[in-house]
Amino acid sequence: MPKILEKRLIRHPDVFYYRIDAPLISRKAKPGQFVIIRLHEKGERIPLSLADINPDKGTISLIVMAVGKTTTEMSTFNANDEILDICGPLGQPTHIEKYGRVILVGGGFGVAPLYPIARSLKEAGNEVVVIMGARSKDLLIYENEMQQACDKVLITTDDGSKGTKGVVTTALKQELEQNGANMIMAVGPAIMMKYVSETTKSFGIKTFVSLNSIMIDGTGMCGGCRVSVGGKTRFACTDGPDFDGHLVDWDILINRQKTYLNEERESFEAWKKRHAFVICE
Repeated sequence: MPKILEKRLIRHPDVFYYRIDAPLISRKAKPGQFVIIRLHEKGERIPLSLADINPDKGTISLIVMAVGKTTTEMSTFNANDEILDICGPLGQPTHIEKYGRVILVGGGFGVAPLYPIARSLKEAGNEVVVIMGARSKDLLIYENEMQQACDKVLITTDDGSKGTKGVVTTALKQELEQNGANMIMAVGPAIMMKYVSETTKSFGIKTFVSLNSIMIDGTGMCGGCRVSVGGKTRFACTDGPDFDGHLVDWDILINRQKTYLNEERESFEAWKKRHAFVICE
């Protein structure tokens, strides 16, 4: 079973970094892909984006935010603990080529999977600009990593505690008006990616988004991750997760993400009662 080699808290109190021994996956994985993990025999399957890939050391890195039953349960796992299984790499890799000037937009937790993408785009000869957004400076992650991998890092916070006060689309529009771009990619909450796509559409710049739809098996069999792109049904797990943001039906995606909210809440509450688990605010 895959062993956790390293665990550390990267944002108090709920975001954790895991480095996991997974030599077979690390040899084949590419930026933009993901894995599906199952913690134990009674555990559910959840998709997690790859935050880093190191084939030389045979490891992959995951960033986990404790928000639901399984992610909170995983937050109790520590170095030397084993995970029952990790399936991957899944999905299509992000297309890497020399575009020229690229802007990567990450919202909150979505910054982590952008890191290996930023690094690969830089290695391909691109000028890489990253716009990172969060509600406040305490919620920013991967700032140092992005500073090292990119040519320019812009930070926005809703409360103005760091960088520019406001949302990522304000900084994006200003950057496009002043310096332009040849390609844009956004990863984060669906509503953020929707507004990024709307912002870039008037500029006529190709915009990719990484869709985080409901997912079960990750291999295209269940159809749970279906999304509408350009009026056609696509599976986020096998056709994506990257799609043209200007063609995504965002209303369908956002509504589908709410499908099992009640069931997820009930499952989480039942798990907390069984394990006498208390989340500290």
